Amino acid sequence: MEAQIQNSSGVEFAVGCILSIKTTLGEEFQAQVITFDPSSNFFNCDRKIQEGVKSGSGPKRNIRLLNANYIKELTFLGQGEDPLDINKCFLDLNTLQAREDSAIRQAEIDAERIGVGVSAEARIIFDALAKTLPVRWDKTNIVVMNEVHVCSPYLPENVTGGTPAANERVRKVLEFEKKRLQARSAGQ
Repeated sequence: MEAQIQNSSGVEFAVGCILSIKTTLGEEFQAQVITFDPSSNFFNCDRKIQEGVKSGSGPKRNIRLLNANYIKELTFLGQGEDPLDINKCFLDLNTLQAREDSAIRQAEIDAERIGVGVSAEARIIFDALAKTLPVRWDKTNIVVMNEVHVCSPYLPENVTGGTPAANERVRKVLEFEKKRLQARSAGQ
C-alpha cells in the first residue's frame, strides 16, 4: 500500500518513504514517513533508521511529529516497508505503562504545588520555601515539613507548630522572602 500524500506546498509524502530532512532550525536527520495529515501539514516520522537501536523483540522507535512547513530541504532516499505493518510493529506495553504512571505521579505532585484561592505573593513564598524544604498546601495554609503551618498573610508571626528549630527556619525564610519582595516592588 503506497499512499501518496501531498502537503500544501506540493511536496509528496508516501507512507513508508525514507527521507533525508533538513529543517529551518538547522536539524538534519533521516526518517521514514509513518503518517501525514494534509489538513494540519504535520507528519509522523520514525528516526530509527538513523539510530538503529534495538530493544526487546523489535527495533526501538523514535517517533517524531514534524510540521512540514519547517522543512528546509528534503531528499527522497528510497521506499521502505510499511512502518505500521502489524506483524513487525512492536510496542513495549510495560514501558508505556511505566511512563504513563510516572507522568500521572508528576502531574499529581505538580497539582499539589498549586495553591487555590491564594495570592501571587503566597505562591512566590511557597516556591521559595519549596526550594529547600518539603512543602504542600492545606487549603490556603502552607504546610512545611508536615508540621509547621504558615497562615495568611504569610508573615513570620503567622508561623505555628513544629519544633522550635523548624519553626525558626521557616520564619527566617519568610523574613528573607518578604524583604526580597519588598525590594522588588520598591524598584519598580
